[in-house]
Amino acid sequence: MNHDSQASQTADAPADTVADPWLARAHILVVDDEPGMRNFLTRTLAPRCARVEAVGDTVAAGRLIDASHFDLIILDNVMAGRTGLEWLAELRRDGFFTEVILITAFADLETAIEALRAGAADFVLKPFRTKQILNAIARCLDRAALRRENFVLRRQLGAQAEPEEPGRLVGTSPQMARIREMVTRAAATPTTVLITGESGTAKEITARALHEQSPYAAKPFVPVNCAAIAAEIIESELFGHVKGAFTGAASSREGLFFYAQGGTLFLDELAELPLTLQAKLLRVIEDRKVRPVGSDREVPIDVRLVAATNADLSEEVAAGRFRADLYYRLDVFRIHLPPLRERPEDIAPLARMFMAQISAQLGLPPLPLDRDTLRRFEAYSWPGNARELRNRVERGLILGAFDVGEPAAGPEPETDDLAELEKRHMLRVLKACGGNRAAAAARLGVSRKTLDRKCAEWNA
Repeated sequence: MNHDSQASQTADAPADTVADPWLARAHILVVDDEPGMRNFLTRTLAPRCARVEAVGDTVAAGRLIDASHFDLIILDNVMAGRTGLEWLAELRRDGFFTEVILITAFADLETAIEALRAGAADFVLKPFRTKQILNAIARCLDRAALRRENFVLRRQLGAQAEPEEPGRLVGTSPQMARIREMVTRAAATPTTVLITGESGTAKEITARALHEQSPYAAKPFVPVNCAAIAAEIIESELFGHVKGAFTGAASSREGLFFYAQGGTLFLDELAELPLTLQAKLLRVIEDRKVRPVGSDREVPIDVRLVAATNADLSEEVAAGRFRADLYYRLDVFRIHLPPLRERPEDIAPLARMFMAQISAQLGLPPLPLDRDTLRRFEAYSWPGNARELRNRVERGLILGAFDVGEPAAGPEPETDDLAELEKRHMLRVLKACGGNRAAAAARLGVSRKTLDRKCAEWNA
């Protein structure tokens, strides 16, 4: 069959466009040794998607996928030199997880089964019409988007609730007005952002606000608590791994950078990363490529990176616990979140927001936040910041009143030492949890590893 003729006739057919939001943003690579088919697919897809590249062999295709990210590859099976299936199997062995549609004029059931086993997302027989290939592309892109969204949602369901509603930076203080301005400015650029501040100052909320105001907003926001992942598996969690890369790696697996593709990856508690992984993260930031564990291939990424820490990274660098080159690479645009005690005018709007949210969640009538209650709240130092305030509101709702004997009734014994304030608060929560460190860490909103380290420092 003359595929050049078929492609021309099909391309000139009525434009029965498949409306798909993911197609408009997609980067697609066509690999086919027939010039007519490459021309047909290019003319079909170019008006409908963000970028189309078309090459005639897998060698040229390999150079392209090593240089930049593609959301989908349309791959011919029967080509000179090697088959598309052979190349696809090699890609999958190297930890390349991009969606692939296999197209061929010569196929049987065995070939279709082999294609799916090799990792093809769909299988289309030539000759095909415009609508057929567009439907196949839409299915692949929608499936990939749904898989990533489900993954992100599962992670969010397993994470502790944040102290504020996602995306909302609440407060009337000049400091919060400045932070909102900085978020707006940073959101418009792809620059890596470093967010600093004490635990409970809404660093993840700030990162989400950055994402939601950025060009990446339509793609995933993937939060990662670096302290909550064991050091021996965090590289695999971030970068993925190939089958057999280590004991227990029974199959290849995508990493969190893959799930954040096109969106934002938020690395919280960055200072907890092992030094060896810090070096690899630096290379990822500089080269915009990740190497799955056990793979020889580096995979291009298109990810906005936002990092956060409650540690003083300059002190960590001086102590040899954090790489200086990574610190300077991250510290391009910094947003510092001041503690709640430095912006008491934000306590009332935060308390009212928490009261509305939690009373609705618990199905309980809201408690009045009268002037006396708010005055007592403003007199307290809140070492746990907004997270502690949220917990206080929830406790009051459950008890039906704010106990005047609670710590919020007045300030802690006077001290200017922030480390001492943190120590008092964490030990008080640990005592309230009966010495159960896992429960105390959950209540404080920190990792068990962080709490163990603090207790060891304090000989507690």
